[in-house]
Amino acid sequence: MGKRKEKISSDIAWSTSDKISVRGLDLPNEILGHMNLGDLAFLQLTGRKATPEESRVFNAIVITLVEHGITPSALAARMTYMGAPESLQAAVAAGLCGLGTVFVGSMEGASKMLYEALPQDKLGTGVDLDALAVETVEKFRARKMIVPGLGHPVHKPVDPRAPRLFQIAAENGKSGEYIELIQKIQAVAEEKSGKMLPINATGAIGAICCEFGFPWKIVRGFGVMARAIGLVGHILEESENPISYELWQRAEQEILETSGPGAK
Repeated sequence: MGKRKEKISSDIAWSTSDKISVRGLDLPNEILGHMNLGDLAFLQLTGRKATPEESRVFNAIVITLVEHGITPSALAARMTYMGAPESLQAAVAAGLCGLGTVFVGSMEGASKMLYEALPQDKLGTGVDLDALAVETVEKFRARKMIVPGLGHPVHKPVDPRAPRLFQIAAENGKSGEYIELIQKIQAVAEEKSGKMLPINATGAIGAICCEFGFPWKIVRGFGVMARAIGLVGHILEESENPISYELWQRAEQEILETSGPGAK
């Protein structure tokens, strides 16, 4: 066990009978009516208010991650809600548990990859980004691993979210060597593999998070907090226009037709 702390402390928030302070700001008078949800998230994470430019880019990041249709996370949330409609929070949690290295959480892998290739203390030192891109792709190919942030099962040859995110970042002073590097990595990966591997939304977001300087270990959390909003929407729709029961029954029927008694 570590040495016991003399005082337990936190710089995030505290409250008394008549006051609530969040990152040094009075919640009722300095935050409510003055900040949107994305700005509050930025404050919570960084301990300071976002500049107008940072606000535009950060809000674009989290909004991008709220919704993407009937994805595995949405299906998990809907199915859980069908079985336990009394526990909305469990349904949201079930959906969030699926945010990993394949869906949404790949933004963490992309940012970690970029930081490892180009540490922050090497920014602006004239590092050869073309050579870094080749080296990075070769490392992933040698391990037979997918380069995080590249490729998409639906969006080809371009994930429409990525260029728009890069545009917003450029318009607001958040386009630098990390975005340039992931673009070079994408070009090398396509050339080496012979496959169509567009930068996907999580790849773009991972690079932009590096431009902000966010630690890679927290980047997946942006997807978690954003997708939670989307999942609540899916659960509301499931309660009004359910599809989970139909999906379950169709799956059962098709399995019977292909694997059950008398299957062809």
